[in-house]
Amino acid sequence: MTDLLDGPVEAAAGLSVHGADAVDRSLPASTRAALVAARVPARLAAKDPTLWGPEAQAEAETRLGWVDTFRRSRDLLPQLAELAAELADLDHVVLAGMGGSSLAPEVIARTFGRSLTVLDTTDPGQVRAALADRLERTVVVLASKSGSTVETDSHRRAYRQAFLDAGLSEAEAGRHFVVVTDPGSPLADTAAEMGAIVVLADPQVGGRYSALTAFGLVPAALVGVDVVGLLDEAEALAESFARDHDNPGLALGAALGAAATGGRDKIALVSDGTGIDGLGDWAEQLLAESTGKSGLGVLPVVVESPDSPGLTGPDVLAVAYGGSLAVNAVPGGGATPDVTVNGPLGAHFLAWEYATAILGVVLGVDPFDQPNVAESKENTNRILTAGPPAEQPSFTEGAIEVYAPAGAPDDLTGVLRGLVEGLDADGYLAVMAYLDRVADADVARLRAVLAATTARPVTFGWGPRFLHSTGQYHKGGPQVGSYLQLTGAVRTDLPVPGRPYTFGRLQAAQAAGDRSALTGRDRPVLRLHLTDRVAGVAQLLDAAARLNI
Repeated sequence: MTDLLDGPVEAAAGLSVHGADAVDRSLPASTRAALVAARVPARLAAKDPTLWGPEAQAEAETRLGWVDTFRRSRDLLPQLAELAAELADLDHVVLAGMGGSSLAPEVIARTFGRSLTVLDTTDPGQVRAALADRLERTVVVLASKSGSTVETDSHRRAYRQAFLDAGLSEAEAGRHFVVVTDPGSPLADTAAEMGAIVVLADPQVGGRYSALTAFGLVPAALVGVDVVGLLDEAEALAESFARDHDNPGLALGAALGAAATGGRDKIALVSDGTGIDGLGDWAEQLLAESTGKSGLGVLPVVVESPDSPGLTGPDVLAVAYGGSLAVNAVPGGGATPDVTVNGPLGAHFLAWEYATAILGVVLGVDPFDQPNVAESKENTNRILTAGPPAEQPSFTEGAIEVYAPAGAPDDLTGVLRGLVEGLDADGYLAVMAYLDRVADADVARLRAVLAATTARPVTFGWGPRFLHSTGQYHKGGPQVGSYLQLTGAVRTDLPVPGRPYTFGRLQAAQAAGDRSALTGRDRPVLRLHLTDRVAGVAQLLDAAARLNI
């Protein structure tokens, strides 16, 4: 904390970064000085696609629109105002989208205290509960850049059938949908057939960089957020991007790069409680999917609060984020982070995107592709066609079936201890829960419980949501991870209309496909199947707590 208070503060447009200079000075040679010498800030501000090398150039040429998309997004403002007025009677907004199509709108809604139901799951219980909630007042925002996302297509089919079953005509049902997608995508054609409203996104911006495009702004406008303010905040910050000094985005990117190349390649993200809610989940996808490839990358670890375990470690850089600080306020919200980032949300979005692109330069990776995301999708499709693999539990304890590697202990606490104690010296543990993010929410407490038992980083992700986020890092990043996969019994399944499978079968196939991808890399994978979800979650938390005894 002394470095935070005594070191220089880099600030512009209300966004301040503390501690970055100390991180940069911790290496024999300055990462920031090397970036400035190579004119990286000015070149990135000018959207130079050669920054990441010849192999990445073609991709970068079509993915640097985020640098100034806030300007083009202003063209959407009249359409957004008209849309909000036209659909004013539909005051329950459901966002069906995955990864970058849903994470930024969720942060916006949470930060501004607006109600937004985010449907980024294939869990039949969670989907069924969403369908039963204020259906007659619901507008569904279908968000998919490619227009072919299986989860979003399944949600579209389920909601359309629910509207028709409620007595709406085809035309009336179409009015309850707003589609956000790229020009020319299959979903745009489907939307026209449905009679849905279509808002086209900026095709020069990749999904995880799309916070300030239609993907972030349409749901935000429908729930009543001042989207003009977000664009103004980003535009004000962008004026600093070409500068070598007074450039908080450069300070953050250089600090992340210096940490990663200096042995701190795990980035703990924690809110300092000053008004930005949920940004860690969005930044997690941005960092993991942008850098986790070719055996390289940084692993973001979202930590619940400043006093939760997981902020420290020999290979961990702790970064706290929040809104504007009061005069003389101590940054970090009571934690002891290495770096803090504070300011308005629109500036946060753009600063983290800029810093991630800078990090890609330092690491030598293409921050705009995601070469391993398709692997689990292909595995899922194969399993949906051929059926799930035949598996027998190693043993059953209470409400949990345990699927453990050969030679593992034959009790739940024992297999958990073996997984935790078997972590590599530079490894991490990823908890992957293919469960109901609402009804089974208590299971997320497992991250902190397990993190308290080990000096290694522990992450938590809801499946299949994390497949569009840290899933890329799991497969493309350093192969040092160990994995705890949680699945649950489906008591009442839900069909996907027009498809030969149910949501429960799709969820199970996604889990099995991801297991196949991880075990194919010879990584440790422990699967726990909850035959009774409520009892199983309680039993699992109890078993994990006993690891400290």
